[in-house]
Amino acid sequence: MEYLLYILAFILIIGSQIFVKASYQKYKKITNYKKTTGLEIATKFLEVNNIKNIKILPTNGTLSDHYDPTNQTVNLSKEIYEGTSIASIAVATHECGHVLQHTQNQFLLKLRSLLVPIVNFSTKIGYIVLLIGLFASIFNVLIIGLILIGTSLLFQLITLPIEFDASKKAIKFLEEYYFVDTAEKKQTKKMLFAAGMTYVASVAASALEILRLFLMFNRRR
Repeated sequence: MEYLLYILAFILIIGSQIFVKASYQKYKKITNYKKTTGLEIATKFLEVNNIKNIKILPTNGTLSDHYDPTNQTVNLSKEIYEGTSIASIAVATHECGHVLQHTQNQFLLKLRSLLVPIVNFSTKIGYIVLLIGLFASIFNVLIIGLILIGTSLLFQLITLPIEFDASKKAIKFLEEYYFVDTAEKKQTKKMLFAAGMTYVASVAASALEILRLFLMFNRRR
């Protein structure tokens, strides 16, 4: 049973990565009808939302796009930054959606930021506690270790609505300002849905891993 859960978690992670990469490869080949670049769409998004002092920068890698609130930069991979594809405007506006979330001071975003140091500490300590409980054959200690590791699952669960909300903001902006037609709106949604599924898969994989560890240790009691 434990091996089956491990395999399922592995399939979920790999499957979601393949799905988002395949979607990206598909939609980066489709030019949006206005031929707007990722840089242009990101600039317009920030402008209409009256967001200033945010730099939009090109970065290396593929699907390495992210918003860095510390440096106040929207970092777009070169293909997104310079590209005029459906993928370019979808990803660029999604990242700007995170900027808008920060300016709106959203509760979940603040909560996630507060949890970062806690999760990092709990995860590291959790595995140490697990090992102690395993070698000492103390089941209660093992449970404490699993709870500590489980904070990372809580972090991922909080991340889900944040990511979906950023995509919702992106779609709304693109439609409201006529950057996509009806067909392109559907394509944009599919691109962002594929990206969102990587977070869903991560949550499911983490939950399966915690369950696997619990069953494994419970069987050894």
